[in-house]
Amino acid sequence: MIDKFLRDEQDPKAVEKVYSRLVDLLTTGEEIIYIAVQKKPIVNLFPDCIALTNKRILFFTPANLGLSIKFVDFVWKDIVDVYTKEEIIGAVFSAKTTIGTEMGVDYLPKVQARKLYQYAQERKEAEREARRLRELEEKRAESGSVQIDHTQQAAHQPFTQQQQQPVVSTPPPAPVVHEEPKKDELTEKLKRLKTLFENGLISQEEYNHKKLELLSDF
Repeated sequence: MIDKFLRDEQDPKAVEKVYSRLVDLLTTGEEIIYIAVQKKPIVNLFPDCIALTNKRILFFTPANLGLSIKFVDFVWKDIVDVYTKEEIIGAVFSAKTTIGTEMGVDYLPKVQARKLYQYAQERKEAEREARRLRELEEKRAESGSVQIDHTQQAAHQPFTQQQQQPVVSTPPPAPVVHEEPKKDELTEKLKRLKTLFENGLISQEEYNHKKLELLSDF
């Protein structure tokens, strides 16, 4: 079952563990597209993994010395962009969401990072096209509803020499949306964590682990 996810020299044990977890998470009509596995240069006992499906992207991180595995997932419509950066040893793949959250995995084999980027861009393009079609259908439905309403009004309106002046109604004020304090708190914690990472005070791995903990708590 997992052979098709081992074509780019992925670690079979890591893929098998992620695959068994993924099977329990899949929703109706969801299919696994690709699984990438981190390959650290020295010790690679508990590698991070990234899985792409036709509906979302999932970041997996082993916990409890590999006895369990934690994950964070994002649906494609919430992904703003994906990035890949090739380094001397491996490559980094990361994704950014609409609320500014960023997740990434380093020390990925370059061929796997390229495949992730390729498939992710294809899914983002498919999501944009699906969104465009939905908006088009909504506009058509709205236009058809307005035309029918005008036709029915004209059919039932008695003819008078002087039409009454239309009544202009003032639309109600738009509701004020208050962000949940919990969301603001999460955003601030993520910003502080990113600052530590950018200043070189924590490693990419520590950054990913801490971010997973924050996102899981909220």
